[in-house]
Amino acid sequence: MLKRTSLYAAHQKLGAKLIDFGGWEMPVQYTSITDEHLAVRNAAGIFDISHMGEVTVNGPGAEVFLNSVLTNDIRKLPTGGGQYTLMCNERGGVVDDLYAYRLSVGVYFLIINASRIEADVAWLKAQAAKFTGGEVSLTDASHHYAAVAVQGPRVQEFIDEIIPGASSSVFPVASVTGLKKNQIAGFKFEDYSVFVSRTGYTGEDGFEICGPDISIQHIWDKVLKIGKPFGVKPAGLGARDTLRTEVCYPLYGHELDEDTTPIEAGVGFFVALDKDEFNGRSVLAEQKANGTKKKLVAFKMTDKSAPPRPHYPIWVNGASVGEVVSGTQSPSLNLGIGMGYVPPESAAPDTKIEIEIRGKRYAAVVVKKPIYKKA
Repeated sequence: MLKRTSLYAAHQKLGAKLIDFGGWEMPVQYTSITDEHLAVRNAAGIFDISHMGEVTVNGPGAEVFLNSVLTNDIRKLPTGGGQYTLMCNERGGVVDDLYAYRLSVGVYFLIINASRIEADVAWLKAQAAKFTGGEVSLTDASHHYAAVAVQGPRVQEFIDEIIPGASSSVFPVASVTGLKKNQIAGFKFEDYSVFVSRTGYTGEDGFEICGPDISIQHIWDKVLKIGKPFGVKPAGLGARDTLRTEVCYPLYGHELDEDTTPIEAGVGFFVALDKDEFNGRSVLAEQKANGTKKKLVAFKMTDKSAPPRPHYPIWVNGASVGEVVSGTQSPSLNLGIGMGYVPPESAAPDTKIEIEIRGKRYAAVVVKKPIYKKA
């Protein structure tokens, strides 16, 4: 039985096409992927992200514990600050990528991938059981929260009307639009407390709002009503995927997995090798110093073809050297794009490659990330 978010009825009412995504019945599209994608790029879109997981970590040992299991340096976070980070196994492979926020001294809030909730919580609890650097309390709070992402250049024009007033917790800010990138604060919405962060997965400015089921249902309705003159549209997983692929944001199970390191995936910027020991550090340090056997590249199709898809072979000079991990037709650029792993010698921008699509090879070229850049 597939799990459903508290917005399931809202998706049905809007005529969404629903699919299985990581065990959840989620909207892939409402009108069309292109329509929803371009709404987010040019105006605004709202996504149901209630399937994502939330974990709270607190206690006197929370900071030291998180720094021993996450790649980024949690000590750099002020209260209300957030950072992209990764959890790695001893081989440097990625257990999950996530956002970590500091809510107050010794209190942290982690947003983890929907398909990884059980695995992540079990892994974190196993790490905590071995930890001797102070008391740590871990709670899977996923069932307490629903969430939406409101994304696009026009969102800041109406978001303060959706959630009016100053913050009520975490840290003082005069309004939702007073938040800077990666900041989080608590706000009152109707009779509920919600967290709002200035983050997203689309390459556009926007906000992610996390709160009790009923509050998120009301926020969903209010965004669609108040945001209508600004061009807001409900957007599904299809647009989420094309948007994140254009800006080369990794997705767990595609660019990232337990056999792939952050260095190979091109997210080494979020690995703080200048801090104390953490899971996978020695492998990541060695790769940073001496290079890797594979590298994640972005590419554009130069031949007219069907869109590239995950697992399609990548060819260089007549040899199959790797495979596509994410591929799609870019609504912004109107051509096939993707990301894939190749040997380092084939990873330089402007390298000519071929993508095998349905048994036939089509010309493509390696490009610098991100594939899509705002004008």
